Amino acid sequence: MLDLRLKRLRSTLEARERHTMSRERVHVETAVAVVLRASDELEILLIRRTEREGDPWSGHVAFPGGRRSPGDIDLTATALRETEEETGIGVARIGRVLGPLDEVEPGTRRLPPVIIAPWVIAVPGETVAIPNPAEVLDAEWVSLSALRRREAVSELRLSRNDIEMTFPALVHRDYVIWGLTHRILGQFLNLAEEAGL
Repeated sequence: MLDLRLKRLRSTLEARERHTMSRERVHVETAVAVVLRASDELEILLIRRTEREGDPWSGHVAFPGGRRSPGDIDLTATALRETEEETGIGVARIGRVLGPLDEVEPGTRRLPPVIIAPWVIAVPGETVAIPNPAEVLDAEWVSLSALRRREAVSELRLSRNDIEMTFPALVHRDYVIWGLTHRILGQFLNLAEEAGL
């Protein structure tokens, strides 16, 4: 049976109009899973990607996910498959898809032209993530309240080609959440607030 908080979230997701990205330009389609487990508090699964040469998101904090493969019937299937491959969580068997968030794409031309489709997925409260070391360095369940704390709000400063850039970020312990993951998480937290969570 689905937790009442997750039912409210599903209703909020169902009632909204989803924004999708144009497929006019050549894009790689990807999907991520915003995986929630209902314990005393709602918790969200974040991963830290393994460092890999040539991967622009190497070492970043992210949601489980990746590229759509030819065998994926849709981007929901991509999110489910990638989550199981990266975290060992069989979301297709034990989870429930609550609904999609708005699609996003990188805001800079330095990154590959990708479309990212986030899917909110609920799993049982006792679910444990077992990171696949080939793709994921570590994984952590983080409560929504921890992400909403004032002290979690931060900035990330990066220097590229002698140009200093500042990005909005959230910090939880040694997890720095920024970029596309920050945008998706912000979208989710706003929706959760709308659902009264």
